[in-house]
Amino acid sequence: MAKAAKKAALGSFTRKDVLELTKKHNVMFIQLQFTDLNGILKGVTIPVSKLEGAMEDGMWFDGSSIEGFTRIFESDMYLKLDLDTFAVIPWTLGGTQAVVARFMCDVYMPDGKPFEGDPRHILKQQLARAKKMGFVYNVGPELEFFLFRKENGKLMPLPHDTAGYFDQTSDLAMEIREEMTTALHGFGIDVEALHHEVAFGQHEIDFRYGDALKIADQATTLKYTLKYVAAHHNLHATFMPKPIAGINGSGMHVHQSLFSPEGKNLFFDPKDEYHLSKLARSFIQGQLTHVKAMNAILNPTVNSYKRLVVGYEAPVYIAWGQRNRSALMRIPRYTPGREKAVRAELRCPDPAANPYLAFAVMLAAGLDGIEKKMVPPAPVEENIYEFSVEEAQKRGIDVLSRDILEAVTNLENDKTIRKALGDYTFEKIKDLKIAEWDEYRMQVTPWEIDQYLEKY
Repeated sequence: MAKAAKKAALGSFTRKDVLELTKKHNVMFIQLQFTDLNGILKGVTIPVSKLEGAMEDGMWFDGSSIEGFTRIFESDMYLKLDLDTFAVIPWTLGGTQAVVARFMCDVYMPDGKPFEGDPRHILKQQLARAKKMGFVYNVGPELEFFLFRKENGKLMPLPHDTAGYFDQTSDLAMEIREEMTTALHGFGIDVEALHHEVAFGQHEIDFRYGDALKIADQATTLKYTLKYVAAHHNLHATFMPKPIAGINGSGMHVHQSLFSPEGKNLFFDPKDEYHLSKLARSFIQGQLTHVKAMNAILNPTVNSYKRLVVGYEAPVYIAWGQRNRSALMRIPRYTPGREKAVRAELRCPDPAANPYLAFAVMLAAGLDGIEKKMVPPAPVEENIYEFSVEEAQKRGIDVLSRDILEAVTNLENDKTIRKALGDYTFEKIKDLKIAEWDEYRMQVTPWEIDQYLEKY
């Protein structure tokens, strides 16, 4: 698959290429994959004999049962295969099971128009907007995850190891991460690093940055792959932001930059103190301006906000700085000769986010900053966690949305981010999140029983 993966990376697969590869690898079935608004991977499997027809005419399906898709009386939709995402699923090769390949797909309506609630389409719209402005939007997300034991078919509440950040001797998952990485390579994903994270049972596998659409596809594939490999070790991989109280949650820090079509990093300025161009600073301020609305997309669950608290390496203060991990936006230190590596790292997103929607709203916010020539305040290099409330307010440092309800309210009032999502998608997300909040707030938790049952 190495040659095929390279060709896909160049965006040059043809129908002939696909058919030749399916024949070469004796592919028997094809998975057509896409995500719902929550970022949950969906799909339908077809026999390889139906592949030519699917490439020509798409694959029809009922969208009424997909979260955030059409209503029952307008349910017909079809999947359009993105040929450049073709890959043979690595773990189906060389065994006794049938060989299976997959495509990522775009969702279309019967009239031939893209479905306005398709997350992949929403990202494509923002990328097209950036292209008209002369920009290529590159991202590099870092998805943290936990591994849990499975015993008697149930998930145990404690992680399976006691290792810490970069630990080797007590890291029981080293071989599992290596197996995960091998599988990711089979999908053409260029893994750059794999290591244990700070919390017990917490891990991270990083892959090379690239065009936001390609990387959103790869982030979705990474989740799918890691869950599969973990299950074969009687473990469960979870991207839940805060699965255990009292220890660090899982983030999805996103490194970002704008390039020219010719490959020049437009964030770089050799004369600037931080080596950031004015364009980069405006992009950063656009995201700082809109982040409280973006929280509804970047931190999409009730649980997300249990990670966004002071004391667990999660940024809550809306500020920027260089190498300042208490700031929302971090500017990694510049290394001479590595102009293409100059970037801005947004640290609040978590891996429960739908990557297509996350990158779409992040880009929309940054482009708004550029169009309005926004100028960020002075960077903050002190540890903001040590500031008093009064000091933070004095320096004009705001905080992120405190829960999903506040985030949805901020989203409703932010015209820029709402426009990026579209009215249809915004209304669907609003309904989904308010329903989630209502269900959550009506629960009686063990904490409440412990606190109040005998007291009152």
